[in-house]
Amino acid sequence: MILVRTKAELHKKLFELSPGDTVGLVPTMGALHAGHLSLVERAMAENKKTVVSIFVNPTQFNDKDDLKRYPRDIDADMKLLEPTGCHILFAPEPEDIYPEPDTRKFNFGKLETVMEGKYRPGHFNGVAQVVSKLFEIVKPDKAYFGLKDFQQLAVIKNMVEQLKQTVKIVPCQIVREENGLAMSSRNELLTQEERENASLIYETLKEAKKLSREKSIIKLRKWMIKNINNNPFLIVEYVEIVDDKNLQPIESWSDNCVKVACIAVFCGKVRLIDNMFLN
Repeated sequence: MILVRTKAELHKKLFELSPGDTVGLVPTMGALHAGHLSLVERAMAENKKTVVSIFVNPTQFNDKDDLKRYPRDIDADMKLLEPTGCHILFAPEPEDIYPEPDTRKFNFGKLETVMEGKYRPGHFNGVAQVVSKLFEIVKPDKAYFGLKDFQQLAVIKNMVEQLKQTVKIVPCQIVREENGLAMSSRNELLTQEERENASLIYETLKEAKKLSREKSIIKLRKWMIKNINNNPFLIVEYVEIVDDKNLQPIESWSDNCVKVACIAVFCGKVRLIDNMFLN
């Protein structure tokens, strides 16, 4: 694995590839875990070369304290990546990605007015800024993203269409800890007690899938919120049951769409998200 710190270094390494070599990109913000490694392994299986990027993107944080708290440990990340056989680790500084302020404003319509877009204004514009730049820099054939960030995935697909980029977006299954908690870099900020109690998020989603056969949408959402809020470690920010394509809340189980339950929960000061397909 080669560590490169600048766009110029990366372009040099990519130029050395044989013509026709396919490139897979796994964009991350570091603090890597088994979920990230599963993306890398899939990219390795489907491409001749794999690039992993580590960049804590300041433009997607609307809370400066959240940006400061975000875990960073490049040495630990490299140790985790080494056994995967990943070819290039791209870990730039902010001034290399943003030599000038990125003033682009994306319009994702209804995709960004609900859930994460509603509670984290500006977040998806920052995501689109950095991911589009990474696509321009690396020019990957495929890019790999976890389904845990379900709304982000929809936004990135929309961005690729808007910008007419040729990269194929590959969604990958959620990887969970033994207790069911969706793997996330933010989990490292939880105490052991908080981590144990956070498993209730997944348990609630699983039970909601069963209860969707007998409860109305309104009653099911109320049950999910109450079930989680009854735990003193957890506070629900939102629960939504949405159409998997446009991410708008569904009105009836008879709606002709794939239905997804999406949730955001505070466990102490740490904000956790998860989702589950209900049909």
